[in-house]
Amino acid sequence: MEFFEQLTRFLAQCQTENLKTSHFPGKLEGLKIKISFGKGNPARVPWVAFLAPGQHISNGIYPFYLFYKNQQLLVLAFGVSETLSPEIPWRQSSAETISSYFKRHGLGKPARYGGSFVFRVYETEDLEKQQVEMDLQEMLGIYKDTLAGSTAGEPQFDYRAFHRMALECGLQIDPELVLRFAAALIAKPFVILTGLSGAGKTRLAHAFAQWICETEDQICLVPVGADWTNREPLLGFPNALEPGQYVKPETGVVDLLMSAEINADKPYFLILDEMNLSHVERYFADFLSAMESGEPIRLHNGTAGVVPPCIRILSNVFMIGTVNIDETTYMFSPKVLDRASVIEFSISKEEMHAFLTSGRKPDAGSLIGNGADVAETFVTMAHIHVPDSPIRAQLIDELLALFEILKPAGAEFGYRSAAEILRFAGVISHLGARWPVQKVMDAALMQKLLPKIYGSRRKLEPVLKALGKRCLVNPELLDDYLAGKKELTGQETVHYPAALEKIRRIYRNLIDHGFASFAEA
Repeated sequence: MEFFEQLTRFLAQCQTENLKTSHFPGKLEGLKIKISFGKGNPARVPWVAFLAPGQHISNGIYPFYLFYKNQQLLVLAFGVSETLSPEIPWRQSSAETISSYFKRHGLGKPARYGGSFVFRVYETEDLEKQQVEMDLQEMLGIYKDTLAGSTAGEPQFDYRAFHRMALECGLQIDPELVLRFAAALIAKPFVILTGLSGAGKTRLAHAFAQWICETEDQICLVPVGADWTNREPLLGFPNALEPGQYVKPETGVVDLLMSAEINADKPYFLILDEMNLSHVERYFADFLSAMESGEPIRLHNGTAGVVPPCIRILSNVFMIGTVNIDETTYMFSPKVLDRASVIEFSISKEEMHAFLTSGRKPDAGSLIGNGADVAETFVTMAHIHVPDSPIRAQLIDELLALFEILKPAGAEFGYRSAAEILRFAGVISHLGARWPVQKVMDAALMQKLLPKIYGSRRKLEPVLKALGKRCLVNPELLDDYLAGKKELTGQETVHYPAALEKIRRIYRNLIDHGFASFAEA
């Protein structure tokens, strides 16, 4: 496969302020192509890197082109990560560093990447296609020979790697919350994060997306407006005054979905911040339907420039909504809740203490691209069948019991929720967590079943008590617990501790106000 045409396009874009990279190919001869023109502002040294599995910009080795704007020089280099020392050294005996080359030729000090090694240097005004292609093939051959002794193979997604790096960047995130979040995304790529304002919901969503994506072009963080009454803020509209023209939304969602269709092996993230500031069904109905049916969303009839008539939401598009509950927001309908996993955020005293005493400002920007080498396996898991959980039979028995408990309140679950809970359990096991049936069901209750609980005291009180008794080893202790006369902890007394505590909060609201819901408790 030739690369000269893409290289000339890269050099032409270097002379502009356009920082977009999604229109470039994603792979060359089995290597991932990563391109950067800068973050926020044009970089003094744009680059193109070719990455083998297990190698990435902050930790590894890679061939890459560097364009030094001030000197108008293009350098094909033996790239060496600057953030962390690579575990595998280059097999080159006589190459000099870029810093040494610049000094020897009186070019001053290189703006960046002086520690990488020179392979070829080109005058950009006189590039010869045949020579450029031969040099790149030789470089890729050296690269593959260098890595030939490595037995690491295709890297696998590991939620613990993200958690470790998040902690290094100053983000306070519970590891089990990270596991639930990642497993929920893989099981069904629509997750709603709810809970205390300022608890880190948006930060977790954005940090994870930054970690696993190669560039920010794969992420669309959209603040939802209170005035959203239709789909136009997300999907745009045909221009009625200029036939054949389509007005794409400033949110960038259409561009994100178009790129996702072209690069099906890369993850793309649509993060809707404060998703319930407007009625979700008004602006998100097309997404909810397309997510389930697999049918494309029709944007227009006929032609409209680069915008296709229809657009699909593929399995590499992950949607995350963040939710704050107050008097300015709207409740979710069962239609929305049935299609999502709901993860509630809370802050423990220990987590607050760690935050107050750390004295460190979180720096999520350094996460960008560090998990990109496992992105393809993450996407693959999201659309293939994962092995059944070892506890599948026990889960089925418990789900049938819960179905009977929830039915009197009209909150029983359908086939979709049951299948997603079983898939969630399989993903948890596939990711290496040995969760017993009690822990999986506790998470399933919190994510898929309890969120649909809402109603009056007459309707909910018997259901809440039935669910609460199901959470306890000794059901006779429930009334004392709900009344605040007794605290219950430990596996010897409680099967589902998180669900039981949530049920108590819902019950207190129910008694105090005569009406209660999951979101407001």
